[in-house]
Amino acid sequence: MAEMGALKTENPLPSPAFTNNHHEHTLEDEAWKHRAPYQIKSPEEFGPAKWRAKCKCGRISYTLRRDKPLNAKFCHCRGCQVMHGAPFQWAAIFHKEDINFEKGCSGLSFYSSSQNSRKYQTPTKVSCSFCHSLIMDEGRNMCCLFPQLIEFEGSQDEQRKQREVFRPTCHIFYEQRMMDIPDGAPKWAGMDQSSQLLNDQGVPIDQK
Repeated sequence: MAEMGALKTENPLPSPAFTNNHHEHTLEDEAWKHRAPYQIKSPEEFGPAKWRAKCKCGRISYTLRRDKPLNAKFCHCRGCQVMHGAPFQWAAIFHKEDINFEKGCSGLSFYSSSQNSRKYQTPTKVSCSFCHSLIMDEGRNMCCLFPQLIEFEGSQDEQRKQREVFRPTCHIFYEQRMMDIPDGAPKWAGMDQSSQLLNDQGVPIDQK
């Protein structure tokens, strides 16, 4: 105890090495807030907004600068059914740099289903911390946005035409479906391009 008291008197602050290591660790933990899609950009930096979206309560809003998604899919996996409380998930894929949250990461909640954790880590599910609307699934390289949040404008016919931009190209994990979807789009038992193709009724299709 006497030695500890002497050390405290002679050097009341943590050693520089400890302080620096702690500081670097903090910066590393917080670095994601300063990268896309959470880094706040002015309209001039981001460019013209092609689409606007917001959660149910309106506290979370974002813009997109890409005309159309890289791809769009219906996912029928059990995880999506539970998280969305719906028969399947409708997701549109965008680069992270195509998204600009007006308030950055403020007001967002995160959930990693693989780690059962609310600590930010990718992949993660992102939602509004107030109304709990699901905003997107953020992967390590891309984001899956939910087109239901996009504000389509004009008449009902005009809105339907706008939604066509986000029309899914396929169904994935169709063997876990809650219902048959006879829409003519390709249906994969698991992930697209790497699983068995199924018909509308879930029967395997001969791919030879």
